[in-house]
Amino acid sequence: MATFGTLSDRLTETFRNLRTKGKLTPADVDGTVREIRRALLDADVALPVVKDFTAKVRERALGDEVNKALNPAQQVVQIVNEELIAILGGQQRRLQFAKTAPTVIMLAGLQGSGKTTFAGKLAKQLEKDGHTPLLVACDLQRPNAVNQLQVVAQQAGAAIYAPEPGNGVGNPVKVAKDGVDYARQKQHDVVIIDTAGRLGVDAELMKQASDIRKATDPDEVLFVIDAMIGQDAVNTAKAFQDGVDFTGVVLSKLDGDARGGAALSVASVTGRPIIFASTGEGLDDLEAFHPDRMASRILDLGDILTLIEQAQQAFDEEEARKVAEKLATEQFTLEDFLEQLQQMKKMGSMKKMLGMLPGMGQMKQQLENFDDREIDRTEAIIRSMTPGERRNPKVLNGSRRLRIARGSGMTVTDVNQLVQRFDQAAKMMKTVARGGVPSIPGMGSLGGKPGASAKRGNKQKGRGGSGGSRSGNPAKRAAENAGLAAATQNAPTGSGFGLGAGAPQPSEADLAEIQKLFGKG
Repeated sequence: MATFGTLSDRLTETFRNLRTKGKLTPADVDGTVREIRRALLDADVALPVVKDFTAKVRERALGDEVNKALNPAQQVVQIVNEELIAILGGQQRRLQFAKTAPTVIMLAGLQGSGKTTFAGKLAKQLEKDGHTPLLVACDLQRPNAVNQLQVVAQQAGAAIYAPEPGNGVGNPVKVAKDGVDYARQKQHDVVIIDTAGRLGVDAELMKQASDIRKATDPDEVLFVIDAMIGQDAVNTAKAFQDGVDFTGVVLSKLDGDARGGAALSVASVTGRPIIFASTGEGLDDLEAFHPDRMASRILDLGDILTLIEQAQQAFDEEEARKVAEKLATEQFTLEDFLEQLQQMKKMGSMKKMLGMLPGMGQMKQQLENFDDREIDRTEAIIRSMTPGERRNPKVLNGSRRLRIARGSGMTVTDVNQLVQRFDQAAKMMKTVARGGVPSIPGMGSLGGKPGASAKRGNKQKGRGGSGGSRSGNPAKRAAENAGLAAATQNAPTGSGFGLGAGAPQPSEADLAEIQKLFGKG
């Protein structure tokens, strides 16, 4: 997540230095805590939160749980992870719905914090969950605020109650109260009240928000805060807590380049849980906030659970079963591949999904260079083919490939590379679907017996293949062997995917999960 990028880098680097030590001394712990303190302060985390956090980490890191651990460095990472979860709120908190409809949700926050956009995102998410939300336009102060909410409501497919034109005209308290009555009449089970904000905290703003709360008696008051405002977030949150007393927090603009201190401060300072995190400008870019998952992302431990949930929402089980059957019977075609690409696009940004994988913080440059439009280009090439060509790529001769390249706006080389990658991917997927072990280009079989390749290499050496010179002249033989050794050292190692020689390979459990995905137990 972009907001925590710098903090994540600093913490990861700190822990990397720890892993070289077999036993931690008090000096090592103090040095680590000092680096963590600097990283948090640089990330704009509130000073009281930093002091409390580092004191707890230091106390636990010097305790018996680290001294008796087999791997002290990993134990310290675990301690930091647990304390991060604690300051982010500890447990996930969901929306509380009223026993008798409608559930009233009031939004509060400064102007520009993202309340109106969040109202649309929340309405869309509630629609997916089977609710019938009603948006109520009570921001009658900001120019065109009512029009903006109407546009957002239309995009989200939600109903809206907006009797006043806004732009300084109308009574927001009366609109809020009438909106709840309207929801009861029209049988909407959730009311989302979008209130006005100001550029800064003032008495008029607080009085209006307090009056709306008294008039509607909301079940939830969500304080929407911009994650990019830094240290001022704490003062703003305290002011709203005193003036309105919100029940939960929404972090907006977590996809920005800010340092993220607001997110790590607001829950700890106010004692109110973070319920939602807004991760983009689209109406689907809204996540339920999980303190444990966010802590894992910050420490570059990945967020596999969120990735799985997004995949489950986007992928059709029936389609997945059909694909598994086609793979097993060797009927997987470019048409099926196109359908899979389209389902992947439903999940959102590939860059964002890849960022949820453990250790991806160390590949930040590769992630930055990743182009999400590559899927669109691939889709354009496949759509430029005839149905017969998609079903049987073997018929693609030179003239056909030239026609496809021109039709998709790509080059013949791009078409050739796509066909080649599809062939390789199809072979791997067929192998996995049958319960076998795939052979990845540049890496060989992932499930080969240990030492098998070494034995083959020894045999070749014994035969005089590439194991060394067989010259009868001792001086010449020594020179040739030295040249072979130098060439071996300089030879590129690793896989065809650009990973290093020491790149982690899938475990047996990982391969078993892949086989389950394709319907093979």
